Amino acid sequence: MKLTDLFQETASALLVNKSRSGLTILGIVIGIASVIAMVSIGQGAQNSIESNIEALGSNLVIVMPGAQRGPGVTISSGRGSAQSLTLADAEAIKNEINLAQNVEPEVSGRYQITAKGTNTNTQVLGTVAAYPEVRNLQIAEGSFISDQNIRSTAKVAVLGPTVRDDLFGASSTNAIGQTIRIKQINFKVIGITQTKGGSGFNNPDDLIYVPLSTAQQFLAGNSYLSTIAIQAVDQKSMTDLQTQVTTLLLDRHNIADPTLADFSILNQADIVASAATVTNTLTLLLGSIAGISLIVGGIGIMNMMLTSVTERTREIGLRKAIGAKRADINQQFLTEAIMLTFIGGTVGIFLGWLIALGVSHFANLATKVSLTSIILAFGVSALIGIIFGYYPARRAAKLNPIEALRYE
Repeated sequence: MKLTDLFQETASALLVNKSRSGLTILGIVIGIASVIAMVSIGQGAQNSIESNIEALGSNLVIVMPGAQRGPGVTISSGRGSAQSLTLADAEAIKNEINLAQNVEPEVSGRYQITAKGTNTNTQVLGTVAAYPEVRNLQIAEGSFISDQNIRSTAKVAVLGPTVRDDLFGASSTNAIGQTIRIKQINFKVIGITQTKGGSGFNNPDDLIYVPLSTAQQFLAGNSYLSTIAIQAVDQKSMTDLQTQVTTLLLDRHNIADPTLADFSILNQADIVASAATVTNTLTLLLGSIAGISLIVGGIGIMNMMLTSVTERTREIGLRKAIGAKRADINQQFLTEAIMLTFIGGTVGIFLGWLIALGVSHFANLATKVSLTSIILAFGVSALIGIIFGYYPARRAAKLNPIEALRYE
């Protein structure tokens, strides 16, 4: 049978009963669209989480205080509650570990901030001049904290754009040089950071940066650190850097048993890998749930093709009587099944893409329709046509022409 004749016969057969063909195609459309939409949501969530983690800095190893414990008490107050890290620890890491490209100590706290009749409650971060390089932070206006500010314990502050808007208004263009009050102490605004985006407590746009020495003396009231962020020379060195920092701090803190360490270390690569594992599982789960509708759609195709074989028994017998081979009959019915899934898959991909755009626009959730998912959808739709169309096509091809011509 010629290819053009095959397609003409297929189109004619599908158009004979438009309603039944349309409903069968609709099942595939819903299945493919669901898979595309669910996978795009999962992949979008993965990219969003990874970008948020990487926005905190590149190749980071983060040292935090350990859990606070009282003498003879086995109940932990939680990681980060102890006061065990000092500026001397940060200096030792910087001077003794070659894999550490930059070291950025921090002390943080949440305070009420006031300025000219307005106020906000936000995180204040005492840090050093290396912070922008370590944390991939850009300055939109003014300047960041300098080494001279730290040496002189200067009362200066750099605001995130969200804090600037809260204190001086979204339309403010003269925040630089203004005065804000933190714990009843005046600080002069010397810079505004560029918008990075984020949410909750990890939003870098909702931070105030002050010199580390100033934060320790006037805000925290002690010399301990909340965090030490260490930037490795490259990504491959992060594990070795983590090991060397652990060994150095255990020695400095006179701790022989690593399980009793008064600090903990987080590797950014491990955090990204853990997040990727979770989101991959979520994507697989969403795709599997949506894939059930594809199976239902495939069963619908088989049901339609079996019905078509029964209705066209005499036609099959007539074709065989005038010379059609078993392979021709098999090819015709299999082509009809594949055509149904191909049409449904094409429409389903387009609909799934629209759903993903709608979710991204109206629900403000990140989505990503990848080329891989589109190719996969086409492959799945073709496979469904072959699998669920094979049995009806084979059944039609095996009909005896004499018995088929007698069929009423």
